[in-house]
Amino acid sequence: MGNLLYIIAVILVIGWAIGFIGFHAGGIIHVLLVIAVIAIILRVISGRSAV
Repeated sequence: MGNLLYIIAVILVIGWAIGFIGFHAGGIIHVLLVIAVIAIILRVISGRSAV
């Protein structure tokens, strides 16, 4: 479950970067970034290794 959460967070960050650079879609892109950052922080707090 943690690995899936990490993969989703990475996909959201990549999607945010593409959207921010390419489309300037506004608020929804930043919501995706916030969700991705929260997922990464939860992973770090849980203390699980990435490997």
